Amino acid sequence: MSSRASLWRALFALVAVAASLYFALTSPARLGLDLRGGTRIVLETRDSPPARADAASTDRALEVLRQRVDALGVAEPSLVRSGERRVVVELPGVQDPRRAVDVIGRTARLTFHPVLPAAASGGAARTLPDPDAPGQSLRLAPAALTGKDVKDAKALLDTASGAGWTVDLAFRGSGEKAWARVTGDAACAPPGDVSRRVAIVLDDRIVSAPGIRESVACGTGIRGGSTQITGGFSASEAQGLAALVKGGALPVPVDVVERHTIGPTLGAEAIRAGAAAAVIGLVCTAVFVVAVYRLLGLLATVALGLYGLISYAALVALGATLTLPGLAGFVLAVGMAVDANVLVFERTREEYARAARRSRGLPDPGGPLRRGFAKAWSAVVDSNVTTVLAAGLLFLFATGPVKGFGVTLTVGVVASMVSALVITRVLAEWALRSDRVRRRPRLAGVVPGGRVRAFLARRAPRPMRYRRVWLGVSAGLVVLAAAGVLVRGPQFGVEFTGGRVVAYGTARSVDVEEARSAVADAGFPRAVVQKSGDGDVLVRTGGTTDGEQQRIRRSLEAAVGPVTVERDERVGPSIGKELRDKALLALGGAVAAQLVYLGVRFRRTFAVAAVAAMVQDAVLVVGLFAWLGRPMDSVFLAALLTVIGYSVNDTVVVFDRIRETRRTGAAGRGGVEGLASVVDGAIVQTVPRTVNTGMGVLFVLTALAFLGGDALGDFSLALLAGVVFGMGSTVLTAAPLAVVLEGRRPAPAPSAPRPRARSRRDSGAVV
Repeated sequence: MSSRASLWRALFALVAVAASLYFALTSPARLGLDLRGGTRIVLETRDSPPARADAASTDRALEVLRQRVDALGVAEPSLVRSGERRVVVELPGVQDPRRAVDVIGRTARLTFHPVLPAAASGGAARTLPDPDAPGQSLRLAPAALTGKDVKDAKALLDTASGAGWTVDLAFRGSGEKAWARVTGDAACAPPGDVSRRVAIVLDDRIVSAPGIRESVACGTGIRGGSTQITGGFSASEAQGLAALVKGGALPVPVDVVERHTIGPTLGAEAIRAGAAAAVIGLVCTAVFVVAVYRLLGLLATVALGLYGLISYAALVALGATLTLPGLAGFVLAVGMAVDANVLVFERTREEYARAARRSRGLPDPGGPLRRGFAKAWSAVVDSNVTTVLAAGLLFLFATGPVKGFGVTLTVGVVASMVSALVITRVLAEWALRSDRVRRRPRLAGVVPGGRVRAFLARRAPRPMRYRRVWLGVSAGLVVLAAAGVLVRGPQFGVEFTGGRVVAYGTARSVDVEEARSAVADAGFPRAVVQKSGDGDVLVRTGGTTDGEQQRIRRSLEAAVGPVTVERDERVGPSIGKELRDKALLALGGAVAAQLVYLGVRFRRTFAVAAVAAMVQDAVLVVGLFAWLGRPMDSVFLAALLTVIGYSVNDTVVVFDRIRETRRTGAAGRGGVEGLASVVDGAIVQTVPRTVNTGMGVLFVLTALAFLGGDALGDFSLALLAGVVFGMGSTVLTAAPLAVVLEGRRPAPAPSAPRPRARSRRDSGAVV
C-alpha cells in the first residue's frame, strides 16, 4: 500500500510540474497598472430623470464607455462593472487622466444642426459660440440628426489632401437620408455664407462646424452614408471627437469617484525590486535550510524552486492580474512555503530519535519520515487554513491591487502545501532509500541536533510558571500601542479619507521645507508635503482639481527644477468612507472566522486564547505605525490581514502539540499545573520550528524592506513587525491565557486508551 501511494504521489508531482511548465512557457503574465503604468478610473452612475441608475443602466453605460475607450486606441483596456452602480476602467499606458476622464466620462448628447443665415430671426433657433471664430456665434436650427444615427466614427490622418487629422463618419438607416438632406440644403447657400455649414453639437457646445464643399450639388447633398469632418484637429482631438461620436450618449450621468495614475518607471522599478528580493530571499532561505537540514534541506530547496514555478503557472493559467501587492505576496509566500517543510522535518527528527532509542543499530529513516509527514499533517493544514481565511477576506472586501494580493497569497499557500507534502515527500522518500544515505543519518538531516535544542534540553525552561507576568507584559504592550493611536493618531491613507495624493519625481534631491514652501506659494499652505525616496515629493491635498494640481506643479518646477508626475491618486469622500467600512468589516470578519475555525479544531478556551494573541499582534502593528507616523492605506490593510493569518500559525503549531499530548492522558493529572507542564513541553519542542520558520520569512521580508523601495517598504515593515510579534505572542499571550482559561473551565479527564488486541502474527504463542 505504501509503495502504491508513493507511486501515485510521484505521478501527481510529475503531472503538476509538467503542467506548470506548459502554462509558464505558453501564457504571458498579466501585469496590473501599478507594474506597467497607466490610469485607473472608477465611475459611479447616478439617477437623472427619467433614467434610474441601476444595474441595467450601468451595463448600458458600460457598453458606451467601451466603445469610447476602443476609439481612443488604448491597448488592452479593462472595463468591468463593480457592484450595481460603479464601473472600473483601467487604461494601460495612459498618463493623462484629464483627457481620459473628459472623453469617457461625459454624458455626451450629440446632435447635428443646420446653421441658419445671419439675417434669419425667430423660430426655435438657438445661438452657440463658433469654435472656428472666437467671439462670434452661430444660430442653429433644430437638430436634424442625433448620435443614435451614427454607425461609426474614426480618426484618420489625411495625407493625400493635406487636411491633417480628420474624423470620418458613417451613418446608419434613416441617418443616411437625413444627412444627405441637411448637406443638400446647406449646399444651396452661396460660398462663404454661414448657412453653408453644419454644426455638430456635443453637450450644448459646438465641437465642429464643417462647411460643405463647392463640389456638392444643391439639393443633392452628400450621399453614401459617410462624410469627413476637418477642422485642424490634433491627433488627440480627432481621437477624442471620434470616441464621443462613436460611443454616443451615456444613458445616465456618471461621476468620477476614484482615480489613480501610475508612471511606467515606478512599475519597472517595482518589478526589478521584487525580482531581486525574491532571488536574494530564496537564496538566503535555501542556504539556511540546507545548513540546518542538510540533504533534506537541499531537497526542500528544490521543492521551493518548483513551488515558485507552480504558483506562477497557476496565476497565469487563472488569468490573474499580478499587482504590486500581489508581487509582494508572491515573494512572501516563498518564505511561508518553508513552514510546512520545517514542520515535517522536525517531526521526522523526533521520530528518528525514538526509533534510535529502540534500535541497537541505525534505524531505517524511511519509517520516521512517513510518521513525520503523518503527525505534521494537522498542524500544516490548520496553519495554512488560517492564512487562506485572511486572504479570502481580502478578495471579498478589498478592491483593486489589494484584491490581487489576496488571490496571489491564496495560490501561494495552496502551492506551498503541494510543494511540501507531495514534491518534498517524493524526493525525500527516493533519497532515503539509498544505503549511503541510511548509513549517514546526520548528512541526511534526520538526526536531532543544534545548539538551541541542546540548550533547551539541558535547561528545561518552564515559561508557564510566570504566566501572569507574561500576560502583564502583553497588556503593557497593548497599552503602549493604544497610546500611540491616541497621542499621534492614525495616519490614514487617501483611500480611507478621500482627497488627492500626487508623487512628483524631481531630478535632484529636494529639501522637504523647500518643497513645502513651493506648495504653499501655489495657494495650499495646509497641504501635507513629504519626501519619498531620493528625489520624489508627495503632496497630499483635499479634493483639488486638475487645474489646481497644475498650479502646484508649476510652483514646484519654479523652485526645484523639472518635475514629472509619477503617481496621481484621487479618491472621493464617499468611496473613502466605504473603503474604511470595508476595512473594518474585513478585520472583524477575519477575527470571527479565525475564532470559529479554531473553536472547531480546538477547545473554545484555546480558540479564545489564540484569537486574543492574534488581535494583540494586529493592535501592536497599528500602534507601531501610529508612533512612526507611517501611512495606513489599502496596502497596509493587506499586510495587517496577512499578519492576522500568519500570527496564528505559530500558536496553532504549539496548540496542536498540546492537543496531541493531552490525548495520551498526560494532562489529566495535576490540574492546572499539569497542563502548564504540558504547555511548557510543547513550547520547548516547537522552538526549533519557530526559529527556523521565522528565519525563512525574515530573510525574504528583509530583502523586500531594503530593495522594495517606498512602494513595498511600509508593507514589509508591517509584516516584519507582525512576524516578530506573532512569534512572541505565542509564549507571552496565547499559551499563558490558555492555561488561565483552562483553570477556570477545565477539560474533562481523558479516558484511558483501550488496549489493542494483538494479532496472531504479533503473538509469540498459539492459543
